[in-house]
Amino acid sequence: MATAMLRPSFFARGDQSSALDLSSDRVSRNAGGSSSRSKRDFVFVVNPKGANGRTGREWKKLLPFIRERLGPQCNICESMTSGPFHAVDITREAIREGAEAVIAVGGDGTLHEVVNGFFWAGNPVTSVDLGPEHSTTLGLIPLGTGSDFARTFGWKNDPYDAVERIARGLLYPTGLRSKIDVGVISGSSGEKHFFINVADIHLSAKAGYYASKYKRFGNLCYVIGALRAFIGHNNWDLKIKVDDGEWEVCNKVTALCIGNAKFFGGGMKITPTADPSNGNLEVVILQDFKWYDFVLKLHKLYNGSHISEKNVYTRSVKSIEIAEVTSRGDIFVQSDGEHFGFLPAKCLILPAAIEIFT
Repeated sequence: MATAMLRPSFFARGDQSSALDLSSDRVSRNAGGSSSRSKRDFVFVVNPKGANGRTGREWKKLLPFIRERLGPQCNICESMTSGPFHAVDITREAIREGAEAVIAVGGDGTLHEVVNGFFWAGNPVTSVDLGPEHSTTLGLIPLGTGSDFARTFGWKNDPYDAVERIARGLLYPTGLRSKIDVGVISGSSGEKHFFINVADIHLSAKAGYYASKYKRFGNLCYVIGALRAFIGHNNWDLKIKVDDGEWEVCNKVTALCIGNAKFFGGGMKITPTADPSNGNLEVVILQDFKWYDFVLKLHKLYNGSHISEKNVYTRSVKSIEIAEVTSRGDIFVQSDGEHFGFLPAKCLILPAAIEIFT
């Protein structure tokens, strides 16, 4: 069966005014040449350059299996990203065209962009023809550098297992699709971005920023990023406002992490009590950590037992604002491992915002 191709998005990032006509692209042919226009569209958003090109190579190997398992029930629409934020536009376009599902193929970065494609101007994207009652389901096939979001669900880092999960969700949609929460982060401009995994501030965000420069080294990039971030690092006093309450000062903050899910940084269980279906964000604040604390307690960060340390503060919130006590303008912020900018920042939860294959 030939693979239905989605054309690249040519409208500007964030523009919903003129969606492309994909009607001809939806038609795939089976061995007998008959049209499958009546089938549901499953759009696979692939980052071919992910993991130093491994994502693209593995995708080519995986595609025949996807055709075999899913082809009889749906149109397999393959769309390759061509650069940063392209996955956002592809996802928005697919949802507006009424896709049944959008599947992120790659690492957490690709997943992050696809999740942001479910929204536009701070609101959910809806199908032009089918209306807001139609729900597009999110899927994930891990083929990138990191797969931290999948760890929260205990999923194997196995693309074939992921395809089977999607196949089960296709056959039994009421039992194997779940609603999950999405985090919203905004800065001084007020522009909203969305995260599905973890947003974090200061040392960890700075380490993530530097790690992104070394992704050619695979998961080792997180170690390199952390070492680079420690150079010249200082713990700073920050102030937080929880659930629109009063400002509170947190002294000597090393890192502040806001989890919708549990893992980040290549397997660190940084917000171990987070649950993407409980309607809350889990905040973990590391205070007055020194470089040797990370060496001595690194195993605790990976198994989640660091929250028992006396200088680690945890709290469950609906929203949280973070700002500097003394303005410096250089406190890093990231969400889902992507550089967001610098403080101030505000995060809040959108309960049951997206349906996902589970």
